[in-house]
Amino acid sequence: MELIDTHCHLTFEQLAWEIDAVVQRSTAAGVTGWITVGTDSQENRKAVELAERFENMYAAVGVHPHEAKDFTAETIAELKELAKSEKVVAVGETGLDFHYNFSNQSDQRRAFAAQLKVARELHLPVIIHCREAFADMMDILEQFIGFEGRLRGVVFHCFSGTAEQARIILDHGFYISLTGVVTFKNAAEIRRAAEIIPTDRLMLETDCPYMSPEPMRKRKINEPALMIHTARHLAELKGMDPADFAEAVTATSKSFFDLG
Repeated sequence: MELIDTHCHLTFEQLAWEIDAVVQRSTAAGVTGWITVGTDSQENRKAVELAERFENMYAAVGVHPHEAKDFTAETIAELKELAKSEKVVAVGETGLDFHYNFSNQSDQRRAFAAQLKVARELHLPVIIHCREAFADMMDILEQFIGFEGRLRGVVFHCFSGTAEQARIILDHGFYISLTGVVTFKNAAEIRRAAEIIPTDRLMLETDCPYMSPEPMRKRKINEPALMIHTARHLAELKGMDPADFAEAVTATSKSFFDLG
């Protein structure tokens, strides 16, 4: 089984202090590729530096909606400079989070739209964070559909919406990434959504160090090695052989992020 963790935060302190061991455990488990994702200027730099240390590790650079209040023209320049690294494969994570509103909604929309423009200019896919803001999110994304130089690709990371929202995402040609949350007992709606997502539009992630999957949910710190539990759960849900499922979603991930 070969899997790629398409969204992890390996620069966060819970994992960074033992990153070599984290990578070794992950590789032994069959999770042999990683995209470590930035959330602000400091984490973006760390993500690129870390990705450049490991052969099968890549980085995404972006500003999380929580940090949108600090987004400036200088931030745009920083993202473009970091994206010169061949290890940067996406812009993100970026989007809207109206649950916490750590940044006001106006700043979130402004920062999100600016990062979509960066992604379009650099011909990079976008990793989307969306929480309690689906309609607003789609309104902004639709402004980028149909234009010359349209977005190369869009993935809704850590999808926790409804089956109907999943259909809307798929109808727009976008992708969906699932975390270990799909294994939780109270995640019936996410499982209903998972059932309708074809493997050529589906990716897997841990979003570690958060959201350990069942049966490892009691672990306070998630890590890439545990993603095999999510993969097995989804393979069973879809009635697929686990190895065939892993091969399919890995092919999707490689194609989406142009990993070769």
